[in-house]
Amino acid sequence: MSTPPTILVFDSGLGGLTVLREIVRARPDAHYVYVADDAFFPYGHHTEDEIIARVVPLVGELTEAHAPDLVVIACNTASTLVMSHLRDAYRLPFVGTVPAIKPACASSKTRRVSVLGTRGTVKREYTRKLISDFAQGCEVTLVGSGELASLAEAALSGDSVRDEDIAAELAPCFVGDGPNDPARTDTVVLACTHYPLLLERLTRLAPWPVDWIDPAPAIARRVADLLGPAGMESDGAGAEMIFTSKRPHALTEALTPFFGGRVPA
Repeated sequence: MSTPPTILVFDSGLGGLTVLREIVRARPDAHYVYVADDAFFPYGHHTEDEIIARVVPLVGELTEAHAPDLVVIACNTASTLVMSHLRDAYRLPFVGTVPAIKPACASSKTRRVSVLGTRGTVKREYTRKLISDFAQGCEVTLVGSGELASLAEAALSGDSVRDEDIAAELAPCFVGDGPNDPARTDTVVLACTHYPLLLERLTRLAPWPVDWIDPAPAIARRVADLLGPAGMESDGAGAEMIFTSKRPHALTEALTPFFGGRVPA
């Protein structure tokens, strides 16, 4: 039996679990190492230079310790800043996470799309260039949320999160005069991997139905393409969960579904 590949998934916190879940479905044979950089969370509270100075050497330490075959940066904020630095520094395949503006604009019927991300992601030139290149005639509204990632972390951890707080972060995405306005927003890009953790509540709290665009399935397809054909599931394929703060956690029950039913060590 061949040795399963090791895939390291890195995020500022728990949002990258939404990406991990899709990758595990695509490659159930792999061994997974999930790293939550909670000691530096949220990244939106740091400058671009601080994030680069933090993430690039940290990923180097992690790849040396775990010898992954591939690394996924499951964070829009980090990906828009560090991917070129990582590829220059380390000889490994890296897969990043960027706002799914191209498919959102391609599928919008009303030609009005909103991009819901962190404040850092929506203000980046990288994001604005994606709009310039791929808007395809759509009017794109950038919405920078200061709190939604933290609310998602709290909800996954079992803390009470009020609907009113989620709705307040969501409201600027909805442009138009209601569900019958032909020029209303009909597509929202989830440009932070934390946000799909709240998808059920986002859908319920939205003032009218929209298509929610989550990049995780496309990321999983890219990972599978880079690794090549999957082998048989191996007894050696397991899962590890690492918090950079080294804090203990009691999230095993909440985390296990994201790891395909495995209990992360």
